[in-house]
Amino acid sequence: MLTLLIIVTFFISVLMPYIIRILSKKYSWVTALFPASLFVFFLSKVPEVSKSNIIYESFSWYPTLGVDLQFKLDGLSLLLSLLITGIGTLIFIYAHGYLGKHELLDRFYLLISVFMTAMLGLVLSDNLLLLFVFWEITTITSYLLVGFNHNSETARKSALQALIVTGIGGLIMLAGFLVLGSIAGTFTISELNFTEESVNSSLMSVITFLIIAGCFTKSAQFPFHFWLPNAMAAPTPVSAYLHSATMVKAGIYLMYRLNPVFEGNIMWANSLVFAGAITMLFAAGSGLFYRDLKKILAYSTLSVLGMLTMLAGIGTDLSIKAGMAVLLAHALYKATLFMVAGSIDHETGTRDTLVLGGLRKVMTWTFAAALLAGLSQAGLPPFYGFIGKEYLLKSNLYSDLPVVLSTLTVTAGGLVALLAFSVCIHPFFGEFKKTPKEHVHEAPFSMLAGPIILSGCGIIFGLMPFLVDSHLIEKAAFHAGSMYRKPFKLWEGFNTALLLSLVSIAVAVTGYKFRQKVWQFADRMAAKSSFRFDLLFTAGLNTFIKFCKWQTKIVQNGSLKMYMVISITGFLLILSVTLFNLESIPYEVDFKNVGLAEVLLFLVLIAAAVLAIFSNSLMSSLVAMGIIGFGLAVIYTLYGAPDLAITQIMVETLTAVMFMAVIYKLPPLKRYGSRRTTLTDFTFSLFCGLIVTLLILKAQALQISTPVSETMGNISYSEAKGKNVVNVILVDFRALDTLGEITVLLTAALGAGILLRNVRNRKAAK
Repeated sequence: MLTLLIIVTFFISVLMPYIIRILSKKYSWVTALFPASLFVFFLSKVPEVSKSNIIYESFSWYPTLGVDLQFKLDGLSLLLSLLITGIGTLIFIYAHGYLGKHELLDRFYLLISVFMTAMLGLVLSDNLLLLFVFWEITTITSYLLVGFNHNSETARKSALQALIVTGIGGLIMLAGFLVLGSIAGTFTISELNFTEESVNSSLMSVITFLIIAGCFTKSAQFPFHFWLPNAMAAPTPVSAYLHSATMVKAGIYLMYRLNPVFEGNIMWANSLVFAGAITMLFAAGSGLFYRDLKKILAYSTLSVLGMLTMLAGIGTDLSIKAGMAVLLAHALYKATLFMVAGSIDHETGTRDTLVLGGLRKVMTWTFAAALLAGLSQAGLPPFYGFIGKEYLLKSNLYSDLPVVLSTLTVTAGGLVALLAFSVCIHPFFGEFKKTPKEHVHEAPFSMLAGPIILSGCGIIFGLMPFLVDSHLIEKAAFHAGSMYRKPFKLWEGFNTALLLSLVSIAVAVTGYKFRQKVWQFADRMAAKSSFRFDLLFTAGLNTFIKFCKWQTKIVQNGSLKMYMVISITGFLLILSVTLFNLESIPYEVDFKNVGLAEVLLFLVLIAAAVLAIFSNSLMSSLVAMGIIGFGLAVIYTLYGAPDLAITQIMVETLTAVMFMAVIYKLPPLKRYGSRRTTLTDFTFSLFCGLIVTLLILKAQALQISTPVSETMGNISYSEAKGKNVVNVILVDFRALDTLGEITVLLTAALGAGILLRNVRNRKAAK
């Protein structure tokens, strides 16, 4: 069922451009039925999964590598699937109003549909390698979506930055998957949870580092955070979807999915807590430096992602369940706020908070949705964001570093609330200011449906948390390794967590009251510091490109000779290192059977080779090459290989005839290279010959099994009925090879005959 679902979903996604053309852009909102039907399907599975039943499917795909099509729907994957398809439905409707007249609307729906399907495959996969496939599909489709406005240089650069960071992180993560799967003996995630070898392995620190790198780059954890705010170059429907339910949540999902595997792993826990805490505080503070609504929301997203990472690192039953609550709350209010920012931009032509003001009178419904979502992000009751924040603070209080983590969380929480006020209050209050669009009015219904529904869910789930607690949150937390059974409540009386929450709200309210001074301070700090991670990445990328161009000129300079020298040198260096490390295998040189004839022949061949190299006459070089060829035939004869000798004589004869036929047409030999080039070539040739000689000597002393000569001698008569082993090999065992050699000789003979005939005809004509 799940496998078929993914296949059908991909198929429909590919057909989306044709569906748009059939419907016309006017009715593109109908495409929302696609994710809506998926949402209904997953919603129908809630009763079954809430009873602790797991829907599992497995089909053989590549059994040799241990890769199967394994899909699993449990509490954790169900929660993510509902967010992906539910918010996806509203994004599809929102895109109809936001991009309804865009010339590439069909392409947008294609990309967003494939993106949604890849996310579903990712969260449903129960095989590490299958998960990686979907992981990389999200990377590629997000690249295309961020760079959707391809005429914009900013969009193209931002898309490339996101692709490089997340793509490299994914490849590093794949290495971790391969090592983990090879050690554990399986790539099935549900089996990894119970594999002791995967926990006790000495390679676990390496595996942990590799997988964390993939998670951190995907979910934009410090120091890989910079790509996410720059991805705001994407159209707002993409930003809303990417930040709330998809792309950045992939890394968070994997952290919680693998949490049971890394239980007790100190490196895993400390890395998540440390990086999450830094990202949480750094991103919340960085948001103060921006006046663009989407940039502000991007940094608040980064801060919440840090909170989710920190909760995964704390790793207690309470923190895991709190993480699920924060994840749900964030998806609801962040998708709302991004769509609100898009609606403001769509109707006013700007997202600059310095320009916006007084919009509540002309965009009443947008204001209502923004206020509800913003207060939920700020962590005020009775919103579900308040519940997530309360249990986040409780998790800190029961962690190993209660004071430090609580202090950081309260500070970051106050800053995130301040950022929320900058989005949900500042553009709507105060005096109405002149905007790029003169006639500002309420956004169309298609752009209001999503914000109203999601912000409404935020307050409904806050007032009645039992609607999602036992059926979704608790089950998702259970499959992420939590045994916390106590239901979440909106009100649990006055306690330390509530006091800390009030402190963070006080920080936000105070900051907003003196927002002008806060913004001025942030501007002064920005003016003093020119350090930015995205600029550092760009500088590093440019340096790398310059290095690639330089090495291309040196290595890939168009010279075939240089390519061969580099390739052969690399191979011979590796071979020479191996040869010198094989001390157990001696070099065997036996001069007992070497007589005067062999020595004289050897000297003649050397003299001929020197003559061929240094001669300025084509005829002399040809004669020298012929001497070398016929000399090799003599060697074959002396050492009992008459068949090779005959072949060598025939080839050398035909070659000499062919060269003689054309040699008088060729210009005299001329040396184009310098003495330095000649010396370099000579040294390289000697090096090649030396290594090959040493390899042959080593090979003579290496005998792994019965010699091939003995085997051939034993089977030549019994299988081929021939006593001449050489003939049997040529005619029977290597018949096709011999046929090829005959074909080569025949071709050479025909070529020589044609050349000689042409020469004879020209002489006769004269």
